[in-house]
Amino acid sequence: MTDFLSQAEAIVGSQGMVDPAQHAPLVQDRRGYFHGKAKAVVRPKTAREVAQIVALCARFKVPIVPQGGNTGLCGAATPDATGDQILLCLSRMDGIREIDPVGYSITVESGVVLAQLHDKVSECNLMFPLDLGAKGSCQIGGNLSTNAGGINVLRYGNARDLVLGIEVVLSDGRIWNGLSKLRKNNTGYDLKHLFIGAEGTLGIITAAVLKLFPAPGHRHTAFVAVRDPAAALHLMEKIRRVSADALISFEYLPRLALDLVGSDPLDHRYEHYILFELVAGSVETLQQQPLERIFAQGLENGDILDGTIAQNAAQRGALWDIRESISPAQRESVKNDVSVPVSSVAELLVRAPALIAAIAPGARPCPFGHIGDGNIHYNILSPMDMDADQFKQVFAAKLIAGVSELVMSMGGSFSAEHGVGTLRRAEFYRYKDPLEIELMRRFKSALDPDDLFNPGKIM
Repeated sequence: MTDFLSQAEAIVGSQGMVDPAQHAPLVQDRRGYFHGKAKAVVRPKTAREVAQIVALCARFKVPIVPQGGNTGLCGAATPDATGDQILLCLSRMDGIREIDPVGYSITVESGVVLAQLHDKVSECNLMFPLDLGAKGSCQIGGNLSTNAGGINVLRYGNARDLVLGIEVVLSDGRIWNGLSKLRKNNTGYDLKHLFIGAEGTLGIITAAVLKLFPAPGHRHTAFVAVRDPAAALHLMEKIRRVSADALISFEYLPRLALDLVGSDPLDHRYEHYILFELVAGSVETLQQQPLERIFAQGLENGDILDGTIAQNAAQRGALWDIRESISPAQRESVKNDVSVPVSSVAELLVRAPALIAAIAPGARPCPFGHIGDGNIHYNILSPMDMDADQFKQVFAAKLIAGVSELVMSMGGSFSAEHGVGTLRRAEFYRYKDPLEIELMRRFKSALDPDDLFNPGKIM
């Protein structure tokens, strides 16, 4: 071990080795579900250093757990408890290599923080649309390795859809330079998609070419109460059609979520709410958006019960603050990250409460999130008269299994945007097609024959 550590330090320097006394916050996941130990925490500065560390680990047969901002929610970036693995933190790889304003792309290293990327491209009047609650600390490499989602998937897609090319260190220490800026390249397998969403099990993403878009000149943000989830979907379909698909976000919030946050922008209490946003390139375009007509029609047909439109940036920020505060307000809930076809979301929201009541009488469902793309964070709080820890100990496994069974029966997914990691492995084996698992194992065996990249994660 001493020989391995001394050689690792020779590669990255003393500044690239984290003192063991500072390991604690890095070897546990964000939620505190998983705690591990690391033989070493190594922080390389360049792709070459990553490659050298990987080659060293291959020689010593030391497993590697890659970590970005450590904001994942399924334990994929946490080492196990053996102390035999190294934690490879990419936070020092924070360079922006190139911005191409004509080709609408940016080439960045894996350690670039998402919010910093937003700030950088905004200086060029451009936008990178990936946006999620952890943007102040999550890093691009982690975003791509988990195929992150967020609030703008409806218009722009997941992280996978925002990548033109990537650079990856392979298990033998070679660097694959796939940093292409091409929008069209029909010359065989698109290898980058093997590594995006693989949670660090096939290779280590060290850089990426990302798609950029023109920065919206104006945003139109509204918060409305709707009759029920079916009315919400009808409203979304109407907005997309009449706005020429300018809708970028469409988020569902239940009454309980607003009560937990302690904020309500409307004067009266309702059961179902939608926060949505449209973008426009200019004031003139914005003025042509038929939002007022949509409101009027919604009120007339009963889909919309009440609502407010943000009149300035401060009001817009206040509305989004409500949405971003929901998850922290439910720290002690039983959590599910599920998806169903968009047309089936209303059915899910109608059927799930009865299932939950049958498993845990008095439990309080608090589903919220990306109804526009079919992804609901179906969280469940304890009954008012039960301790949260006791509730989770007794009911969490049954509730998670029940919700997963329901969404899978509806053609959905037990993990919409959070991934598999360690947390969802049992469900992975329960619900994945055996042929899919076999194919994934073949890829794993071909690209990482010694199982040194993030072993025990996903499969």
